[in-house]
Amino acid sequence: MTLGIAHGAFELGCATDIRLAVDCELAAIRTYGRNFGRKNTRHATVESLFDGGRRKRLTGSELEVQASVGRSLHFLVGGPPCQGHSDLNNHTRRSDGKNALYLQMARAAMVLRPRCVIIENVPAVLHDRNQVMQETERVLDELGYRTASGIVDLSRIGVPQTRRRHVLLATKRPLRVPTAYLGPLLAAAGKRRTIAWAISDLAGKPRGAMDEPSRQSKENERRAGWLYDNEQHDLPDGLRPPCHRRGGHSYRSVYGRLKWDEPAQTITSGFTSMGQGRFLHPSQRRTLTPREAARLQFFPDFFDWGSANRTSVAKMIGNAVPPKLTMVLAHQLIPDIGLPIVQA
Repeated sequence: MTLGIAHGAFELGCATDIRLAVDCELAAIRTYGRNFGRKNTRHATVESLFDGGRRKRLTGSELEVQASVGRSLHFLVGGPPCQGHSDLNNHTRRSDGKNALYLQMARAAMVLRPRCVIIENVPAVLHDRNQVMQETERVLDELGYRTASGIVDLSRIGVPQTRRRHVLLATKRPLRVPTAYLGPLLAAAGKRRTIAWAISDLAGKPRGAMDEPSRQSKENERRAGWLYDNEQHDLPDGLRPPCHRRGGHSYRSVYGRLKWDEPAQTITSGFTSMGQGRFLHPSQRRTLTPREAARLQFFPDFFDWGSANRTSVAKMIGNAVPPKLTMVLAHQLIPDIGLPIVQA
């Protein structure tokens, strides 16, 4: 989300001053620091910094954060954990304790008072048992923000992936009402970009660990081989494990092969395994590489994922918000903030 706003600001002639970045996962905050600078990054849980709950008075931790961040904050962005809301999660769906972290965005807004708040999550957040999105919206309203929300089809704004995400946008003056900015995204109907657009130039050009696919089991190699040998994209029931056959599993794309002329399915941290989704390369007998998955998430090649292990890198890529989302919003929001914009 930071990358999208930073790139949008750059294109408008503005610099980006990041006052605070928080993540509880060490690999993620280190990667953030490599790309945006380590100043003001914190390896911590969000709730340890914004620990006031629903009290009106700020805690000592919150006052310290408020003082370190300072005034005139323009953007507060966050992607609270979404796995507990996801329809792909059959274990803690709708009742994951981390679902409540969505509310921390409202508390952070109370402490930091930004002009604009952008919160991203999966569409199923609307059906959380504790209505965390609706409660966050109510608190933001009480804080004087005007709010709007909706589900954005990212494939319609240029992301080569069928990824739908819920966005809650809150604004204060001098910004306009949030529907003025969110409305165009919700109504976007651009031509969908394909897998070929994103990764076709990478074939046969390995440059390092980011270009190495994961090794598959012998059984999965045989399953993949059948798809390529028979020029098919969906594996028949008879070749699937019993738990992934149609009678006991509803995800048809599992063990599937991608198509050059279509967008990818939603990229998850499981893109290294054909048993996690439709993640087989369109023409090469393997799963997607980390670089290919990152491109399908709309990350540029210059983004530095570091030297973390393959599992950590896959998790960061799969959990990321495609930066095109906040880049489009930044293009609309920044001119209305009233910042001095330098024309190149």
